[in-house]
Amino acid sequence: MTLAIFGATGQLGGLVIDSLLERNTVAGGILALGRNHERLSDLADRGLRTAHVDLDDTAGTAATLAGVDTVLLISLSEPGGRVQLHANAVQAAKDAGAGHLVYTSALQAPTTTLALAPDHKATEELITASGIPATFLRNGWYTENHRQEFDGARQSGVIANSVGDGRIATAPRRDYAEAAAAVLSTPGHEGKAYELSGDTAWNYTEFAAAAQDVLGTPVRYQVLTPEQEHEQLLGFGMDEGTAAFVETLNANMRDGALAPTPGDLSKLIGRPTEPLIETLRSWV
Repeated sequence: MTLAIFGATGQLGGLVIDSLLERNTVAGGILALGRNHERLSDLADRGLRTAHVDLDDTAGTAATLAGVDTVLLISLSEPGGRVQLHANAVQAAKDAGAGHLVYTSALQAPTTTLALAPDHKATEELITASGIPATFLRNGWYTENHRQEFDGARQSGVIANSVGDGRIATAPRRDYAEAAAAVLSTPGHEGKAYELSGDTAWNYTEFAAAAQDVLGTPVRYQVLTPEQEHEQLLGFGMDEGTAAFVETLNANMRDGALAPTPGDLSKLIGRPTEPLIETLRSWV
């Protein structure tokens, strides 16, 4: 079996490769695709096949994928402009004759109110329309997304936002990578969608308590109104557009869009997801 990974030079892609190699996947059977030449060189040194790809060149990308059985498309990080690039990657995979396409989507992408989900929903739809047997890894929230708040709490002893009592079922990026590796290296996942999230959903009061326990210094959570949060974000130097986006994400969290805990992630990786406090301890 040969497999290709779009986004192999990113954080998640690198962890997927690590997990595949830990599962004794032959390095030479992995084609790492990305835009970071230095990172591609590092992967080549580990025995992987590598290629720099330009997703605006669908024909060239298809030629690069020749002979590949399975393709992992890690969603690109250009919100608002990525659907067309995803479409090009899917078309290239189809033209190359790939037999299985795995896509990292968003938790409950077809139905969620999460602001990040529309691009993922559209990508799932175009993958389905392509006719390639597919697996959707609907990734929830990474615990690492809260590293900046943890570091801020270390400095000030306060975490302040408008999420309130909203719960978030996070897991570290490594757990999601292990799930992707499991799907890529074992049979029977075609036609399935996995809703991936941490086993336990926490709220910010609990996050602050965990941070306090890890840091050994007082940490408290302060609930802000959306208006107070807006002023805080502008004070941090954010422009209006970025601040509005963060406010929308926090409203989504407040409303529970990232709270579901269906258990698919722990089932795929064969163990419980890493608890919040364990991840926080790794940051000290």
